[in-house]
Amino acid sequence: MNTLLLFLLACLLAYILGYIPVGYLAAHLQGVRIRQVGSGSTGATNVTRTLGWRWGVLVGVLDFFKSFLPALLAPRFFSENWQVFLVSVLPVIGHIFPVWLDFKGGKGVATIFGILGAFFGLPIFLTFLLLWYVAVRLVEIMSVVNLAVAVLIPLAFWLKYSAVLYVIFGLALGVIIWWSHRENIQRLVAGKENKISV
Repeated sequence: MNTLLLFLLACLLAYILGYIPVGYLAAHLQGVRIRQVGSGSTGATNVTRTLGWRWGVLVGVLDFFKSFLPALLAPRFFSENWQVFLVSVLPVIGHIFPVWLDFKGGKGVATIFGILGAFFGLPIFLTFLLLWYVAVRLVEIMSVVNLAVAVLIPLAFWLKYSAVLYVIFGLALGVIIWWSHRENIQRLVAGKENKISV
């Protein structure tokens, strides 16, 4: 297959995989219109608040694999870093902007975690996930922890790869998290952000 055609197909499949609204479907199975409750997000955090931890963890894990698999497989097919980065991030774009939900999906954190799992390896990622969970337990405000993680992602890429291009990619992931949490930031400033029981 032509390399360009293969790349375009990979990009399309990555986006399609990302826009599968796992949280929306899980809530629908429970008779809940997830976009009309809580923050209105279809992501794992809102599902957790609405349906409980079991459903939240399930949605989070499935959202993780949306990007983990493309990010893991992309280097086997494409040699250019920018191609690998694009295939890796398109599931996040699909998750945040799903076509068939009027481009209103989740916040993209679990899906970005999938990219981190692929780029840093599962042992390192699982250690990070444990620290993230402890931080969430201590702070009890998911958005604060996620925003802090977003700031640290470029540094993590620098420590792992020592390459400017990877730092820029990490910075882009951090910017996506901050942008998707803009309403959370407004609530934090107003002192109205919801806590989450863990």
